[in-house]
Amino acid sequence: MLLQYFLGRYANQIGRVFKSIDKQTLDFFHDYQWPGNIRELQNVVERSVILSPDNVFCVDSSWLPSIPCSQRKHHKSQPHDISGDDDAEHEREIIESALAQSRGRISGAKGAAVRLGLSPSTLDARIKKLKIRKNRFKLP
Repeated sequence: MLLQYFLGRYANQIGRVFKSIDKQTLDFFHDYQWPGNIRELQNVVERSVILSPDNVFCVDSSWLPSIPCSQRKHHKSQPHDISGDDDAEHEREIIESALAQSRGRISGAKGAAVRLGLSPSTLDARIKKLKIRKNRFKLP
């Protein structure tokens, strides 16, 4: 239920429509222990809404470690060694690639936002958060 709620919430914010949820993603969300609780779930869903390539919602399972069912109780109290830097770097690469293809344009028919399926304001917020200098993609 929470996955569907957050998916609807974040998809509406950026104007995306998902027709289905990938089966492996559902299994992943069900099997993962969510040690970061609801905030971790929100962050994963929000990032996945932005980065899902088409109208099928999917999550890259490498973002969170997978713990076999038989070992979950033993690992519950141990912190997971995950780095948000990898996710941010992946997102940065995708955004920079779209900016390079659009020659630094964010909005408009040929802008990076259209290429990524995002609203221009959402993309601009992500660019600011990741501290990407969009001017370096513009031609002189």
